[in-house]
Amino acid sequence: MDLFVGNLAPQTSEDELSALFKTFGEVRSVQIKRDLFSGVSKGFGFIEMPGRQHSLNAMAGLNGKDLNGQPLTVNESQPRQGGGGRRR
Repeated sequence: MDLFVGNLAPQTSEDELSALFKTFGEVRSVQIKRDLFSGVSKGFGFIEMPGRQHSLNAMAGLNGKDLNGQPLTVNESQPRQGGGGRRR
């Protein structure tokens, strides 16, 4: 299951997110979206976890949790509007 993670602090790393989500199960991939030119975090990213139950547990356990001074927003990733699905 793919999860959307929002309200990330600029200094949050993919390794840090991976470690946090691994407390709920296997993490296949982590991607923080960054500005193409500056490389600065856009404040959101995506986590892929293979187990639905682990993903649901991660959503319940981490939504609203403080990370680097900001409360996380964690929910199921939705396809992009206009078709084509989520891009990586």
